[in-house]
Amino acid sequence: MVNSRISWSGVRDRFATRPLPAPTLDDTIAARQRFFGAEAVDPRSGAVRADRVLIAWFGCASFAVAVGGTVILLDAWVPRGLHSGYVPTTPAEVAALRPAAIFIGHGHFDHAGDAGPIAQASGAVLYGTAEHCATAREQVGGTASFECHELGSAASKPGDRYDFELTPGLSVTAIRHIHSAPTAKDAGPDASDPVRPTPCPCDIRTHPPTLTDAGHLARRLRDPEGGVLLYQFRLGDFVLTWHDSSGPLIDKAPDVLNILRALPRSDVHIGAIQGFNQFRNGLRDPRHYIEALRPKVFVPNHHDNWFPVFTARGTALRTPLHDELRRIPEAERPEIRMLLDPSDYIGAGCLSFDPA
Repeated sequence: MVNSRISWSGVRDRFATRPLPAPTLDDTIAARQRFFGAEAVDPRSGAVRADRVLIAWFGCASFAVAVGGTVILLDAWVPRGLHSGYVPTTPAEVAALRPAAIFIGHGHFDHAGDAGPIAQASGAVLYGTAEHCATAREQVGGTASFECHELGSAASKPGDRYDFELTPGLSVTAIRHIHSAPTAKDAGPDASDPVRPTPCPCDIRTHPPTLTDAGHLARRLRDPEGGVLLYQFRLGDFVLTWHDSSGPLIDKAPDVLNILRALPRSDVHIGAIQGFNQFRNGLRDPRHYIEALRPKVFVPNHHDNWFPVFTARGTALRTPLHDELRRIPEAERPEIRMLLDPSDYIGAGCLSFDPA
């Protein structure tokens, strides 16, 4: 029995979540230059230029964003577990960005699996539901020293709204919506063809998982959703909207579409396109979000090979997305900025917008 306990203790220790190191200034300068480009980051202070909105993708629905010089994270998970190194960064490097805030769309592992450790190491303030906050604290073993601002709970209703100012001049609106889910096949004029990409396990062979990354996935695999939030950020007249799931609003929460239509028109909309309803109703649900938010530019997320036993690379969704958006009248149709894995991860695919 003694040997058994020692062995089990060793296994738990081997796969325990390790605290991330507190980043140094040099770490922050290097990470910000890698994500946002050397020309955008002061080489002495690490400050990011305030006259551009910079958006860097680090897998699934996770983005590092510099807006008005303030660095934030939208979701916080570096994809790994079934593969390792496919996304060329680590939670420690993401923490080294020293984000002022981390915004959680929902609590599943592929969105918030690194939220607690990154917040703990970086000093970022976390925003999410009460359940998102609880999961993030659990991720660091109950020793959380970071703030977490609760925006409702799992019991909140779709359409609930939360408004606040992150920094002077940078305002945020969070809207409660719903997770992707299968619904009955739409047979009406709004129906879309199913989208069923062939999974791409090829990236497991070229990027085999380490035991550490497999252990991380096993620990976080059952993290609860905890409610779903959409965020809109406004800096002057510039509007950025992001969400990490696209639910069947027309079927389950149609009033939310009216709430989204009432928001200021988005200059940039970063929205999830992969979801559980794509197998019956294609990309109809993401299109409804786009139609409601009326963006000038649409950037898809949650479309890469983040879980390669059932996901595919983004190239598999490029044509279905373009076909779906052709249903929007040309005068109202956004420009698509299609980020593709793995070539557009981190700085290589960094998007830059003029907020003026």
